[in-house]
Parts: sequence; C-alpha cells; structure tokens
Amino acid sequence: MRIAVAGATGNIGALTVAALERAGHEVVRISRSLGVDLVTGDGLDDALAGVDAVVDATNCTATDPAEAVAYFGAATRNLLAAEERAGVRHHVLLSIAGIHRLEGNAHYAGKREQERLVAAGPVPWTIVPAAQFHDFAATVTGWTERDGVAEVPPLLVQPVAPADVADVLAGIATGGPQGHHPDVVGPEPQDLVDMARRTHEARGRTVKLVPTWSALFGPEAAGNVLLPGEGAHIAPTTFDEWLAEQRQGR
Repeated sequence: MRIAVAGATGNIGALTVAALERAGHEVVRISRSLGVDLVTGDGLDDALAGVDAVVDATNCTATDPAEAVAYFGAATRNLLAAEERAGVRHHVLLSIAGIHRLEGNAHYAGKREQERLVAAGPVPWTIVPAAQFHDFAATVTGWTERDGVAEVPPLLVQPVAPADVADVLAGIATGGPQGHHPDVVGPEPQDLVDMARRTHEARGRTVKLVPTWSALFGPEAAGNVLLPGEGAHIAPTTFDEWLAEQRQGR
C-alpha cells in the first residue's frame, strides 16, 4: 500500500514510518520540514496523490487551549479535505486515552477538536487513543524543573512504549476503518511521581520531586481518570524494560 504519515519526523511518526516500511509498504512522509504545511495546506495535494491511507501523528506545543484547538482544527480540516480530493480510503488518527474525562488541559482540548472533526469528516476513519508514553514523567519534570527541584502531578497512568503504539498504528492503517479503537496502553499502571524518580535514577540524575497538582494537571485528574477502561489493547513492553534501556544508554 501507499500510506502517508503526517508528523513523520516526530517520535511516533518516525517509528510508524519505520514499521510500515519494514512491512513492505510505500510511505509518504508529511512534515513541514519536508515541504508540506498542514496549517496552510501547502503541498498536501501533491503529497497525497495515489495514497491509500493516512496516519495522523502530528503534535502541537501550544499551552493555550484556544491556540491548540486552532492548530489542530486547521491542520485536520486541511488534511481531511485533501484526502477527500485524493480519494484516500482510511484516516487513522493517533489520539490520547482519557481526554474526554479531563477538562482544563490545552493539549487535550486540541485533541478533542481533532477527534470531533475526524469523526464528522468525509473520510472513513479509525481513532486510536494511546496512553502516556514511558518517557512522560521525564517530560513533565523537564517542564517544571528549576535548580534541581521539579513539581510532578501525582497521576495514575498506564504508560506505553512509543514503538508499540507505532506498530498498532501501522497495522490499523493497512486494514479497514474501525471507528473508535480501544485504548492502547502498557501492561501495568504506574504512579507518575514514582515513574519520575525511577527514570532519573536510571539516567543517573538527582532531582528533588515535589508531588503537587498544577495548571497542567489539576485534582480533576486524580484517581482512575487517565487509566483505561475495559477492553483496552495491552501492548507488551513494560516500564521496567524501558528503564533498563535508559540505564544501558548512560
């Protein structure tokens, strides 16, 4: 098949490209750095010529809900319109597990808008909600760390390996539309503060962690809000296996 990956130079996008190519598919990489701009639509029609399916693994760094909604909205509208013109038969969207149970997070607001547009759009679709990745705790502490001290929200999550998510996306893209796919999660729940502690330990760093709710994740994210419901797709790679890789990389 000829499959396009939007966000092809990002973490999940690059892994999805690799998974599709290993399976023998022709992959079209879509990224602004490669000359295709989703927000303006420049280059999209040429990129999607002859494409059977599209995997959207794009990301956004906006911290304001309105900005995130505007970015994801413009990019998704342009992508779906170009897909319809090109006769694309399947749109696969990577989303985030739990975003409909949690208000106040700018990125989640943008992803909800993206899901809404895909579900109401002209191209048959599959939405794949994935849990937070194994490096999520390190990402959060990177946002908040000051002078060796980092604030961490005490979230419960069931983290998943990016490569496992990419394999799921690649497999879905080569099949028919499924609508809402079950959450894709790792094998076991984790506490984000403990994840941060163990990640820093594995990487040989000393960071004082302060568990606290913040504007990013408030008390409404407590408990089981970000954990999967019944029927989740359990990916194989554990957090401990990922930590072992971190130690080896030191």
